[in-house]
Amino acid sequence: MNTRIEKDSLGEMPVPADALYGASTQRAVLNFPVSGRPVPYPIIHAYGLIKWASAQVHHDLGLLSQERITLIQQAALEVAEGKLDAHFILDVYQTGSGTSTNMNVNEVIANRACQLAGRPIGARDPVHPNDHVNMGQSSNDTFPTAIHLAVAQELQNSLLPVLQNLQLGLARKGEEFWDVLKIGRTHLMDATPVRLGQEFKGYARQMEHGVDRVHKAIKTLAELPLGGTAVGTGLNCHPEFPARAIALLAEKTGLPFREAEDHFEAQAAKDALVEVSGQLKVIATSLFKIANDIRWLGSGPQCAIGEISLPATQPGSSIMPGKVNPVMCESLMQVCARVFGNDATVTWCAANGNFELNVMMPALTTALLESIGLMTNATRLFDERCIQGIEARKDRCNELIEQSLALITGLNSKIGYDKASVIAKESAKTGIPVRQLCLQRLDELGITEAELNEALDPARMCGPDAAMVGGAGG
Repeated sequence: MNTRIEKDSLGEMPVPADALYGASTQRAVLNFPVSGRPVPYPIIHAYGLIKWASAQVHHDLGLLSQERITLIQQAALEVAEGKLDAHFILDVYQTGSGTSTNMNVNEVIANRACQLAGRPIGARDPVHPNDHVNMGQSSNDTFPTAIHLAVAQELQNSLLPVLQNLQLGLARKGEEFWDVLKIGRTHLMDATPVRLGQEFKGYARQMEHGVDRVHKAIKTLAELPLGGTAVGTGLNCHPEFPARAIALLAEKTGLPFREAEDHFEAQAAKDALVEVSGQLKVIATSLFKIANDIRWLGSGPQCAIGEISLPATQPGSSIMPGKVNPVMCESLMQVCARVFGNDATVTWCAANGNFELNVMMPALTTALLESIGLMTNATRLFDERCIQGIEARKDRCNELIEQSLALITGLNSKIGYDKASVIAKESAKTGIPVRQLCLQRLDELGITEAELNEALDPARMCGPDAAMVGGAGG
């Protein structure tokens, strides 16, 4: 491999000849061959925006020449747009403040700027990675700023639309299935009848809450620590820099970013990220419940519940012909399990900050962004390949209602709990449906057939026609 020699404060370092990074990055490459997993690209792209905005403000303040701002901003936007991703190869399990990644960004932008100026890589003239690209900044304020930028954008642009689509899809199924009556279940045992549409409208409402939680999470991320530099005091930072740079970032992203009210809190604590992870955990809990319910509703389908038919996405067995499994449900449930684990990682990393700096930010960030990415992809696929193709098995739903002992509950107010219990026990012992047993002893029960049919009407037991009350969205 062809190399070039670059220098940093520790001396000379051979660097791949065509790499845009420099000596500091190469040392980190050698120091941290841990997982083979690079820092998530959304962090790198967010860093590009930070360096772009920083250059603009420093030019406006008279601290960067026109030549340098032009070169830095062009290179920074290439980073932000993912055009230089190949030059960001550092392992995520690196220095806990993200210093290696900040220097990776500084060096790539500086070297790309030198290229654009017609100078060799590593020239450090006209753009220096520390003096110009990193002006008024530190890893300690830029890395947490990049986290907030990256996570907020991924929530806004990726997860939020997917959850909104799933909520609408579930609501549509709630309307479609409104007239399908089925047996309810509590403790996994038969309960009084419900509408299949009521169940799906309940799922839609869960996702509506999930959408609200994403909005809350984005709001939680609004305060940015940029401008605090090393420890929160803003040393070597122009007093007007933070507010101006953050205003540019807000305008560029369309998100409501603002300067942190207290830079010490913003840099030293990661409570906001724990809160965001908590919101993701709640959403994952909702998704797990929905996926698991749908898996059970479609189970069998001949020898179990089988009240709905799930789309056949792939053969379910290498040995049993015709078997189709609820694979989209299983995929989503596994993702949710991963999110639960990632939440624990985020919590531990955030709790282990000391004094003015948290030194577990790269791992925290990776866990958080992984949760968002996995939930985005699995939820989209669950909606497209499962929810949209679900069909109700109305005859099966009716069959199970008539077989259920819980049907007798509708007669409680007419014949009393004790008499109803006797009938339920006899039905369980003989296998004769509740309705048939009641018809055989109308005189004994003191009711007419019309009263019996009214009391055992599943639709009446499902409550008022709430389809017109809550609407498609709940």
